Amino acid sequence: MAGPIYLILWSMCGAHFLNDLLQSLISAIFPILKDSYHLDFTQIGILALAFQITASLFQPAVGMYTDKHPTPWALAVGMGSTLIGLVLLSTAGSYYALMFAAAMVGTGSAIFHPEGSRVVRMASGGKLGTAQAIFQVGGNFGQAAGPLLAAFVIVPIGQHGVIWFAGVALLAIAVLLWIGRWYAERVKIEGKRARAAGADGAPDLSRNRVIFIISILLIMMFSKSFYTSSLSTFYTFYLMEKFQLTLRDSQLYLFLYMASVAAGVYFGGPLGDRFGRKYIIWFSILGALPFTLALPYANLWGSAILTVIIGFIMSSSLSQIVVYAMELSPRRTGMLTGLFLGFAFGMSGIAAVALGKIADHYGLTFVYQICSITPAIGVLCWFLPELSQVRKLTR
Repeated sequence: MAGPIYLILWSMCGAHFLNDLLQSLISAIFPILKDSYHLDFTQIGILALAFQITASLFQPAVGMYTDKHPTPWALAVGMGSTLIGLVLLSTAGSYYALMFAAAMVGTGSAIFHPEGSRVVRMASGGKLGTAQAIFQVGGNFGQAAGPLLAAFVIVPIGQHGVIWFAGVALLAIAVLLWIGRWYAERVKIEGKRARAAGADGAPDLSRNRVIFIISILLIMMFSKSFYTSSLSTFYTFYLMEKFQLTLRDSQLYLFLYMASVAAGVYFGGPLGDRFGRKYIIWFSILGALPFTLALPYANLWGSAILTVIIGFIMSSSLSQIVVYAMELSPRRTGMLTGLFLGFAFGMSGIAAVALGKIADHYGLTFVYQICSITPAIGVLCWFLPELSQVRKLTR
């Protein structure tokens, strides 16, 4: 098998960077919207849900459709939906208009991620973990850059400053149109190769066993999403409330956390290829537990250090969970990617609403106290087989 096509992989990394940078602007401007529209934390959580639930519901459906009908231009169309959402977000005059704008951005995400993962798999050259990590790290750096840019561009201007990022969406559309041309040619080649090869390389596992494994992986994704939602949605509020930081300073601390997430995603991919995906997933979930338990009781610098460690450890399995699922059924790449990333978005949105309600009644410190135990769910990784060993036994 030929090696990875790095031009395509890094182009998709760049497109993912731009896509998630734009998406992260929604959570980055929550403090501005809270003051401008006099929102409580529950309403902030509902805004997060409007974005994340559309991404959650649509991603598996998009992936299922494109598994049977590859759509090379869908990437650019998805970015077009994000562009519309940004324009509406910058001009919205009511809470319901903000919800609709967030839903449009979520729709763009629902289209981009399953199709983006399909392109990355085609360009992987067999190094699935490394390729997926390159793709995912672009998104995580985009999520890290969003709060930083919001602090210096949107905070001084206000809500209307979001319109300056429309140019970023147009640049992303241009990149995705170019990738779409490569994708269209590759679809023809992959179709001929699949017909000639017959078997898809999936491990010889029963249907019930596959369903059980996918259920365990979804539980792992739930644990990650629930905890990371508490940081991505409420961390800036937590820092401002507990340590009296300014909005701009709290955004800088959020950037440090997001940057550590990006680093964890990048290093987790090659480590999964080298040592096995099961063990990286296990370490990523359960290994964060001591640090999440300590976070609610740390001072400002301790909080910064702990969130960097938590971000790095918990994110190292993101690409590994997705690739592990794809290896279970290689012909359902889009549907499985959409299922897992969509599930992550959905759980993050539901968690944002639930945690916002708790924060309104009991405070943000209590939120991090109850969230701190969720990584303990990682013990369920014991039931995941190492797929490379399954293949050896069935040959």
